[in-house]
Amino acid sequence: MSGYVIGEGRKMRRFSAGDKIIYHKPKSSFCPGPRAKQVYPLEHGEAYHYVVDKFWKVDKVNDDGTLDVVTRTGKKNRLLASDPNISKVHLLQHLFYRKRFPDINKA
Repeated sequence: MSGYVIGEGRKMRRFSAGDKIIYHKPKSSFCPGPRAKQVYPLEHGEAYHYVVDKFWKVDKVNDDGTLDVVTRTGKKNRLLASDPNISKVHLLQHLFYRKRFPDINKA
């Protein structure tokens, strides 16, 4: 299967191997890093909740509705293709962030 179509009342998304994606990873810690977005304090103010953008590439589209993705450091993760934290990269994002995506062709 070369692609997987997701549509649960939302816009249809098709993923293929080699697609570049941005995964908006939710995190919590006492000290958010410089790339943290949407930062807000947790209930008692001792920690923060925030989102960090991860620049990954789709390695494989599985028949069960999951995506195998590769990180910049070569780690592999499996995500649900319907995860709302995944967004496909648009042309301008590709130009601005091209050095942040992994090159899975290098071995």
